[in-house]
Amino acid sequence: MDETVAEFIKRTILKIPMTEMMTILKAWDFLPENQLQTVNFRQRKESLVQDLVLLCESKRASLRDAALLDIIYTQFHQHQKVWDVFQMSKEPGEDVDLFDMERFKSSFEKILRRALKNVTVSFRDAEENAVWIRIAWGTQYRKPNQYKPVYVVYYSQTPYAFTSFCHLKSNTPLLSQALTVASNHHKIVKMDLRSRYLDSLKAIVFKQYNQKFETHNSTMPLQETLELDMHMDSRIIHENKIEKERVQRVTQETFGDYPQPRLEFAQYKLETKFRSDFHGGILAERKEPLRCLIKFSSPHLLEALKSLAPAGIADAPLSPLLTCIPNKGMNYFKIRDK
Repeated sequence: MDETVAEFIKRTILKIPMTEMMTILKAWDFLPENQLQTVNFRQRKESLVQDLVLLCESKRASLRDAALLDIIYTQFHQHQKVWDVFQMSKEPGEDVDLFDMERFKSSFEKILRRALKNVTVSFRDAEENAVWIRIAWGTQYRKPNQYKPVYVVYYSQTPYAFTSFCHLKSNTPLLSQALTVASNHHKIVKMDLRSRYLDSLKAIVFKQYNQKFETHNSTMPLQETLELDMHMDSRIIHENKIEKERVQRVTQETFGDYPQPRLEFAQYKLETKFRSDFHGGILAERKEPLRCLIKFSSPHLLEALKSLAPAGIADAPLSPLLTCIPNKGMNYFKIRDK
């Protein structure tokens, strides 16, 4: 086994938490289970890694084998990446082609290798007709950097692909070309949608977030909140009850009665002319628009927005600029004067 491959496998195994070690190694399916049973998984991690690397050396693991292990680790820890969404389209009136996954993989790899000599491309099929693609970029004079790959998740017979951050921006057009040609599309655009949570991005673009799931309501039940106000005037209690019922109804109509897709932020770029009832002034004479950036962030932004009105922090309904995120498939907005 090549020294660079041994080092690559060693670094990948070191990243795997001990609680997930056996699960990931079994998913890799490179080391037979009878060999894994001979390994002491209770020893120090450094010693365990050395034992596993020796087993890989005895089986003459290749770079492709090591790349597959890295893909599996990334699938288990996909939230460690930031994912962008690309949308492809066909020409108007063009028929939908019969999709062949093996032909897609072959075409995708050929396009990249035709343009770039030093590149490593690896694939792993996943559920729901998806394929994970790992690309390690090199240059015409340097071998591929296996420690800064880009990952692509493509769902067959759909116009959507999800990509992790690409360290070599100059290769993004090549990646886009490979995706469009291999999937029989003609145009590709990057959507204004980004998150660490790949499943939530998929739910948004495939409109799966509005399915009926188990009811999730973080607000305190009405009866429970009203019992706290036993000594309050009955008319006030009645008004509060009506208002709280209205807020809950509007919130449910806006967000639905199901868990929201998980996004960490929404960003709004505002460009507008200065307006004032007072004449004159430096800002009034300014020809360039005023620009500002507003960013809302939260570990679970949409659920946080959903809870604002019931908590009494904001009026119901919320601004459409905040509630339209899943429907529009965007969390980057540019707001300009009409």
